[in-house]
Amino acid sequence: MINRRNFLTTVALGTASAAFLSACGQSSSGQTGSAENPVTISYTWWGNDDRAERTRKAIALFEAKNPDIKVNGNFTDFPGYWQKRATEAAGGGLPDVMQWDLSYLRDYAQRNQLLDLGTVKINTDAFDKSLLPSGQIRGKTYGIPTSTNAFAVYYDPAKLQSLGIAEPDGTWNYKEFNAFLAEVGQKGNGTLFGSTDYTGIWWNFNIWLRQNNIKAFTDEGKLGFSKDDLKKWWNLTADLRGTGALVGEDKTTQLLPKSPFGSNVTATEVTWDNFMAGYLADSGAKELKLVPVPSDDPDNLGLFLKPSMLMVASAKTKYKDAAARFIDFMVNDPEVGQIFKTSRGVPASKTQRDGTTFEGTDKLVVDYEKSIEKYLKDAPEPPIVGFGTLESSFKRVTQDLNYGKLTIDGAVDSWFKEAEDLIKQNA
Repeated sequence: MINRRNFLTTVALGTASAAFLSACGQSSSGQTGSAENPVTISYTWWGNDDRAERTRKAIALFEAKNPDIKVNGNFTDFPGYWQKRATEAAGGGLPDVMQWDLSYLRDYAQRNQLLDLGTVKINTDAFDKSLLPSGQIRGKTYGIPTSTNAFAVYYDPAKLQSLGIAEPDGTWNYKEFNAFLAEVGQKGNGTLFGSTDYTGIWWNFNIWLRQNNIKAFTDEGKLGFSKDDLKKWWNLTADLRGTGALVGEDKTTQLLPKSPFGSNVTATEVTWDNFMAGYLADSGAKELKLVPVPSDDPDNLGLFLKPSMLMVASAKTKYKDAAARFIDFMVNDPEVGQIFKTSRGVPASKTQRDGTTFEGTDKLVVDYEKSIEKYLKDAPEPPIVGFGTLESSFKRVTQDLNYGKLTIDGAVDSWFKEAEDLIKQNA
């Protein structure tokens, strides 16, 4: 199994140990029901139909093992998910338990909208202690990681073979990666593109910053990079825009809700490794493979393990203990690991990880994270308040750049203005 000791030494979202979580007493207000009169808690998550089916199986298993608790589950896509949470938070009615993203943890926790999980019973003994601080802010634990993921370049070997292009081994710099995408686009002749514009993904930019030893954010919550840094990043694909190397934004929009890669329109995609199950389901591909992202420094790929998602609870839940039991079950139970495999990422709990059989495509994800162990470094600094908005605007501004609505200089100025205004509002 994966040894996380070497690469998640400090996750800077707090320094307090969460080992005490499992020893804490139950809250008097968090009573559960009985088999005859069960309590009902609400649970919400984002994802596609594949994740929804797996989640429903996990909920059914939980209810079978915990007849005194019923779980009312629902899901939506990622953008719609956060719109709903913002509306609910404004009205004081967040669901009891929620799947959560690291990008939004500080926003809601600092507004006292998430439950301090140190007040309930959740067993964290099987978690690497270096991973737990990813759910901690100012010494309190608000989220428990379900799993980990890392950035990778996906590719479809069958598509490359059909074009007569050799499979990549992942030892490439940006010039070589761009040449690869251009070759796919040229031989694809308008029917198969190289990829989407990888410079439109915030986390990929974050990796590039790390490759250049630049922090995304300062300890004071300011931007740690300059306009020139962002200009260099968006210039990386300047010569590819409008060519077969990158699929156009209009085509990408037409394919929604599927991605171009899932729709068999591109041969590669740069994203998180836990998307494997979804891509296979969408594309119908027989096989997909993963290799590391490009870097101009072969000794520094800028890679890290990120909690692919966390489990959190509403600060206003009437059923704290029921919520805690459900969270504990979802992150620790080996049968839940068997249900999700790597569709949520590689299980963060060793108990769940060891109880899960990884075969086929799931083994590919686990093996990929093993293969990059020597390159993995500390997880990035905690996202600032409002980061979810900045991440979305980063993608939107890149789309405007690809549509030709903005020059690179204009795109940099536009995003920096949004970022600086948001930071000032939350100062």
